[in-house]
Amino acid sequence: MNFELSEEHRMLKDLVARFVRDELMPLERVVLEREARGEESRLTDVERAPIDKKSRALGLWGLDAPSEFGGSDMPVEAMIGVNEEMGKTVTPYTLPPDSPNLRMLMVTVNAEQRAAYLEPYARGETVSAIGISEPGAGADPAAMITRAVKDGNHWVLNGRKIWISRADHADFTILMAVTDKTKGARGGISAFLIDKGTPGFNVVRQIPMIGGHFTYEIVLEDCRLPASQLLGREGEGFAPMQVRLSTRRLQMAAWCVGVAERALGMICEHARQRVTFGAPLAERQTIQWWAADAATKIHAARLVAYDAAKKVDQGRDARVEVSMAKVFATEMAWEIIDHAMQTFGAMGMAKEMPLQLMANKVRLMRIYDGPSEVHRWVIARRLLGLR
Repeated sequence: MNFELSEEHRMLKDLVARFVRDELMPLERVVLEREARGEESRLTDVERAPIDKKSRALGLWGLDAPSEFGGSDMPVEAMIGVNEEMGKTVTPYTLPPDSPNLRMLMVTVNAEQRAAYLEPYARGETVSAIGISEPGAGADPAAMITRAVKDGNHWVLNGRKIWISRADHADFTILMAVTDKTKGARGGISAFLIDKGTPGFNVVRQIPMIGGHFTYEIVLEDCRLPASQLLGREGEGFAPMQVRLSTRRLQMAAWCVGVAERALGMICEHARQRVTFGAPLAERQTIQWWAADAATKIHAARLVAYDAAKKVDQGRDARVEVSMAKVFATEMAWEIIDHAMQTFGAMGMAKEMPLQLMANKVRLMRIYDGPSEVHRWVIARRLLGLR
């Protein structure tokens, strides 16, 4: 069993590492200052434009998009290395297009939707959002109550969605709704494509999150969509949604490997320089054990992520392995960043340091796309033979 990246994928990982170092990390100071003022940490259009130009010139757009749309058809395994490097910076930037929604579209669109949505999205020309969670249905999507009712050649949607990233500026939103409440998640949930500005699709609230991140709440009030906006088949929205969620969960696992690696590097560098009671911190057993345990857990998390990605690429059912990767990597990174903050003392609490944004980023990931407790439940049910 070989856990080494191929030469092509290793070269891609190295290219992304240089891009992060040269283009994204220099912007961290601006991002930190913005977040410290209570503003959204998102890059401005002026800041983003040259980064887009550079990443596109380097061939980093559409890495896992189909080759017929100008993409590189990279497997999930290769994207683990890419996202590990992207996780090392607190500058919020996604290489277009965002993989989770891309992969959901790839398994659901018809010919018309392929031309109108998938192709421009794969080329990085549009921005998407997804609406799954509701005020009373977060980790349990089967509990959603947003309804879509057929009315002739249209669907009429009513309900409320929450915790949606990019809802304020996305060109289109993939929205999940109940089309048959008697079937629930087993044949009763469908996906829809809603264009920006569609009447009845109302962004009602911006929700400030930790780390300078913002999500949004939307209300659907008699939102009328042509029948052609049904994404995939009626009642079969749950399985494609899982494709999307599994992609994001592996992405998060890889990000956490990267952010933990950076935190470990900060621990080691500071411990060699900082002298307390006549000796460098590096000579303290607590620091040594933190460093040793961190390196071991980072290595383990990386292997778990690659194993899950390989199984996904092979078309195998990897839901349990994906849950293992997500819960282990997020909690591993949280622990290592906490130790880094402890190593730096009061400076570790300062907002001029990236550690607090790293911690906030990981804390969000321990909730997003299924909290740790739900993923442990998924793993345990398989082990115990429970439905």
